Amino acid sequence: MRTEDVLAAIATGLWRWDNASGIVTLDAEAARLLGLPSEPVQLTEAAVRSRFHPVDWNEIDGVVNLAVAEGTLAESRLRIMDGNGRVLRTVRSRSKPLIEGDDYQLVGTLQEVAEPQPGTAARTPITGDWRRSREAFLLDAGRALAEARSTAEVLRVAASLSMPGFSPDGLAVFGVAGERLTIIGHHGHSAGDEGPFTSMSVDTDYPAAEVVRTGRAIYLPTPEEYLRRFPVTWPLAQRFGRQSWAYLPLIVAGRTMGAWMAAFKHPVAFTPDERSVLTTVARMLAQALARAGVAESERELSLGLQRTMLPVLGPGIPGLHVAARYVPTGGGLQVGGDWYDMIQLPGGRIALVIGDVQGHDVRAAGLMGQLRIALRAYASEGHRPDAVLSRASRFLYGITDGDGDVPSGRGAEVSGVGISGGGIGAGISGVDGHGRRAHDGGPRFATCLYLEIDPVTGVVDIARAGHPDPAVRMTDGTVLLRPTAGGLPLGIDPDTDYPTTRFTLEPGETLMMCTDGLLETGGHDLDTGWKRVRDLLEGHDGDSLEDLADSLVEAVHGPGSHHTTGPLADRREDDIAVLLLSRQGPAVREAPRRTMMTVAQAEPQRIAAARQHLRQLLHDWTDEDQIDSAVLMVSEMVTNVLIHTDGDALLVAEVTCGDDSRRLRVEVSDASDELPHKRHPGEMASSGRGLVLMEMLAHAWGVDPRGEGKSIWFELTEPASGKGCCA
Repeated sequence: MRTEDVLAAIATGLWRWDNASGIVTLDAEAARLLGLPSEPVQLTEAAVRSRFHPVDWNEIDGVVNLAVAEGTLAESRLRIMDGNGRVLRTVRSRSKPLIEGDDYQLVGTLQEVAEPQPGTAARTPITGDWRRSREAFLLDAGRALAEARSTAEVLRVAASLSMPGFSPDGLAVFGVAGERLTIIGHHGHSAGDEGPFTSMSVDTDYPAAEVVRTGRAIYLPTPEEYLRRFPVTWPLAQRFGRQSWAYLPLIVAGRTMGAWMAAFKHPVAFTPDERSVLTTVARMLAQALARAGVAESERELSLGLQRTMLPVLGPGIPGLHVAARYVPTGGGLQVGGDWYDMIQLPGGRIALVIGDVQGHDVRAAGLMGQLRIALRAYASEGHRPDAVLSRASRFLYGITDGDGDVPSGRGAEVSGVGISGGGIGAGISGVDGHGRRAHDGGPRFATCLYLEIDPVTGVVDIARAGHPDPAVRMTDGTVLLRPTAGGLPLGIDPDTDYPTTRFTLEPGETLMMCTDGLLETGGHDLDTGWKRVRDLLEGHDGDSLEDLADSLVEAVHGPGSHHTTGPLADRREDDIAVLLLSRQGPAVREAPRRTMMTVAQAEPQRIAAARQHLRQLLHDWTDEDQIDSAVLMVSEMVTNVLIHTDGDALLVAEVTCGDDSRRLRVEVSDASDELPHKRHPGEMASSGRGLVLMEMLAHAWGVDPRGEGKSIWFELTEPASGKGCCA
């Protein structure tokens, strides 16, 4: 008797589906089951699809794709429809894919099954609730695996996944090293249980090894099936007391990079729906592990690169404390152009350098390394700060091809560099806030702040190249920007001069230098970022410079992902470098609070900075009207120097403590011998009221001739209700 006759006798039909041509061949019984005349026939895929319920067709499509991917049987239950949309019968389909290159043929059977009784639930392959649970689970699993940023995090996420209805209690991820299996990680096992599976040959009769060899999943629903298929390695699995196992390939870009094992203490039949979930998770797990591997390699490379380029602060310096931090940007290789350095100079002096090379890439890091070495060499030769920066600028100009399209003195538009509106400003036309250009190659520039300090006297000499000004935290907690003269960033013009600013760092005071990443991170501009940093400095009540450095860096970071812990979470748009210098010794808390700045003829915009600077000095002054008066008089005095003389204005402000009050004294000096005199301006005059204002607002004022030039000054005394001291 023919096979077709035997199958027809038990109401079972045969069918073949050619995926390449889209033709489905049915024998007579299969045609009858589909509601067609009982005779062999060939139909198009569309014609066959019209005979099935649309919902069932969508589900069989996923089952078939899974069977083709795994080389397993495709089983499903299908409702047959007539031309009027009524259900004729329900059939069960079992088919086997025959793969031919990129195409395949499905060969299978159709058999009628009994309809479900009224009032009972139809046992369809996927119920609506199960489908919704599966989709929700896969969405959550995909999100969690996408956020995992290291292999350890990926494994923790995989172990925490709760699959709908059949969660595994044991997991293992196998990798491949040459011709041997390795254990990347496992969950649900005791320490040391992975021993027999470590460094196992891929030729071993073990499920994970076969999966790596063939790239196809293996499902073992019972211990008997495991013993039958893998008798040699069954004793290794038997001791764990599991009932079912699934081994799935981890495939990335067509290459099998390992295998994933999910083991169950309860029996699992591994229906097409369950296999579909496991296959999807395995694909997401493979992608997550690949991303994590690349990210870890990049982090290791970038950390190694930065460690070789950034210095280790040397042994303790008598009389000084130094602390530094560097945090790379959150993207790419996490390397950039920010750096700091500390250099021992002859005669016991110390040089500190902080800078920022344009860009956040490997080239920026390479230029940073070259520039740091050059600065160290120039400083060690004994050059003064201005000469060190001038030579460094010529060096950078030369190695980055200074004839390119970098802004220069020959026709370039370069804005002023200094303090603006009370914040820290440095702008170059055509360059964004982080010093980046639209192109990746070509010339680059760098900002830099270089200082030398004598640990014995505290005398500091600073030269600045387009970099943010330093800040000083005084002994009473007051924090002020320390205005310093400066020039263009390094590498723009090889003939730029860098004037030097000198001041004294008193015992107990702390000097902070930073790159703009500390100020601008988190959506801040330079002004609002400076305010945030100043609040942190003023609020620091400890003596540890290391704690202060940690606080400054951590404050610019937001919360991390829910799979990342720790204070350094990525909200970093730029590299961050911070350098802190504190002078030891007995702090005199009643010492005068003093500041000084120069306003040059070419920088009239710094008058606004002088006003803001005075407000910062008087941050705790009790009389707001007196603060406004002092700011107005300073503005008048500095403006008069710039208008009526050819020189620069030197502003010195000092707050001293009396027994029951404080006194503010402000002096503005210039090099002109012409003394100011009172005028009687008319109602429409725009000037001539400076001395009249000082007579009205100041408690005392005067003009003192000097050897070369003069000094005009005023004093204000805080009301008796004030603090009475500088502490």
